[in-house]
Formats: sequence, C-alpha cells, structure tokens
Amino acid sequence: MPERPRRGARTAFREWRAHRPFWGGLLLTLGGGEILLTEKASLEVVMHIGMQGLAGYLLPGLMVLLGLLVLFNPAQRLFYSLTGVLVSLGTWLTSNLGGFFIGLLLGVTGSCLAFGWVPDQEPRTGRRRRRGRTAAARDLGDGAGEPA
Repeated sequence: MPERPRRGARTAFREWRAHRPFWGGLLLTLGGGEILLTEKASLEVVMHIGMQGLAGYLLPGLMVLLGLLVLFNPAQRLFYSLTGVLVSLGTWLTSNLGGFFIGLLLGVTGSCLAFGWVPDQEPRTGRRRRRGRTAAARDLGDGAGEPA
C-alpha cells in the first residue's frame, strides 16, 4: 500500500482557513472579548458605565458568538456580519464606549472583512508573478498580432 505524504497541522490549518472569512471572524471575536474584558475594569478606569446589567454583557457576548459563527459557518456570513456591525455599534452605548473604542473598531472591521469575503475567489498573485506570466504568454505567442 503506497504511503501518503503526511500533512502537518500547519498545512491543514492553512487549508481550513482558506475556505472561510478567517480574519473577519477572528477580529469580530477579539473585539467582543476585548469589550468583555473592559467590563471588568475598576470604576476609576471606566469612562461610561452605560446601561448596567445584562446589555453590557449581552452585546459583547453576542459579538464573540457571531465571530465564532462566521468562522465555523461561513455560508451564513452575510447575516452574521451585518448583525455583527449593528451589535458592535450598539456597544458604544452599553459597554464603556465600545471597550474604549478598541473593541468597537475591531468588531466593525472584522464584520466588514467577513461581509466582503468571496468564497470561490482565485488566490491573489503578486505583481511580479503576473508580469512574468504575461511576458511568458507574449513570448510563447505566434506573433499573429504583431506587424510584419
């Protein structure tokens, strides 16, 4: 029986990451986590307490959940990312000015990245590689378009 080449964990992770809006989901999750951490700050640090109680913890928790859903269910990324933007903006009022702006910006940026992700897009190539391909195609051409 022929032996299959072993894939490393890093290669498997890269392949998994390539098929989902990874950075968008990660930033949305990190934004929610950062806002949850600023909820635990002392009262001298807290600038704006906002609506105390459930809403201060509910919206950042929802951001974390939406970020994980973007990562593990990318087919529904449009709904999750639009909801993520709205929830991130809602933390402005409920959670210390959106976690002192850092969590708010991470959440909005991650949601926008997830919204703009296209599933079956060809990998981007560098400018040098594209130039090399077009030059090679020009050299291989029969010169039918060139004047004699």
